[in-house]
Amino acid sequence: MSPLPHTIYLLSLVSFFNDVASDMVIPLLPLLLAGPAGGGALALGVIEGSADAVASMMRLWSGRRSDRSGGQRKPLALAGYALSNLVRPLLGLMPTWWGMLALRAVDRVGKGVRSAPRDALLADLVPAARRGAAFGVHRAFDNAGAVLGALAAAWVLSFPGADVRAVVLWSALPGVIAVLLLAFAVREPGHAKTLAAGACAGTGAQQEAPGVDVLAAPPPALRAYLRALLLFALSRASETFIVLRGHELGMAPASLLVLWAGLNAAKALTAHLGGGWADGHGRLQVLRLSWAGNVATAAALAWAPGALALCVVSLLGSLPVGLGEGAERAHVADLAPATQRGTAYGWYNLTTGVAAIPAGLVFGGLWQYAGAPVAFCAAAVIGGLALWLLPGNPPAVATVRTPA
Repeated sequence: MSPLPHTIYLLSLVSFFNDVASDMVIPLLPLLLAGPAGGGALALGVIEGSADAVASMMRLWSGRRSDRSGGQRKPLALAGYALSNLVRPLLGLMPTWWGMLALRAVDRVGKGVRSAPRDALLADLVPAARRGAAFGVHRAFDNAGAVLGALAAAWVLSFPGADVRAVVLWSALPGVIAVLLLAFAVREPGHAKTLAAGACAGTGAQQEAPGVDVLAAPPPALRAYLRALLLFALSRASETFIVLRGHELGMAPASLLVLWAGLNAAKALTAHLGGGWADGHGRLQVLRLSWAGNVATAAALAWAPGALALCVVSLLGSLPVGLGEGAERAHVADLAPATQRGTAYGWYNLTTGVAAIPAGLVFGGLWQYAGAPVAFCAAAVIGGLALWLLPGNPPAVATVRTPA
């Protein structure tokens, strides 16, 4: 089997350093909300839900724009990474939860701008038979960055008199490395413009107007897949709630950061493996296994009696999460022509982002007014329905061959 292009590893390193920066900050949000910023579980649900949903349309726009620009994905990805890493360290200076909401929303706008073009670029770089492996490698690096970020934050907090907000400010350093690496080391494939021109010539299609029709419907098979993803995203509560639960059960801040690192380490261990399985055995088979594991984990978390049980269940439950991350993204490229790949990833990111507000509000609201067990039980039921709705193996879509 041929090795993956080196650009896959460079893009994965960009995500690695970006996640080092991000995960020096995000696990600390529940602690800030439980302390000086106020707000509790409901505010955490509003922040995590709104932060993703506010960027949803941006995700679709950026993916479609990268298609209309002749397949040039890097400029939008670079702008998104730069925006996030500019505003994220400022969370350490914000004294109120609603100020944190505003900054987190801008951070996620950056994610919205970069996500679809970056995913489309990853898919552009490899043939269909290697997409699972490519996305698996990317997700493994991404989760490994989260591990290092959480451990770095825990190490800083272990010093006497260490301040949570100072850790957030230090997150700017790996963020700068991520942006510089993307700007100067990553190169787009030379066939990007040729691909767009060849698609129009090969199909007899006329050149599209300069305007960006972001509301164009995705192909039918992709729509069916996105419906199941939408429901599953409603069940997928942010891992910051696991941190909040640990805080409620008396775990120290440094221990919570180590737990966060462990969750991401578990995902990193299975992400590459799951990507390879998705190439060899089918994306949907791996995805069904992953989703079933998520449902079982949510049900088990509902009844975890103490901090030790919470750690064991959440760590084991992160293994199936990582297993399906590459397959979930690779399957999007399977369901759309090459010339609409950026738009397809825009729809994918829009779908998961739109679900974030109701997911955060419902989960956080149930947690605050009925308790954590009820919230996790509801997540398990919704996840089971999504698993039932996941379509069977679709027919292959026509793709445009790229020049050698």
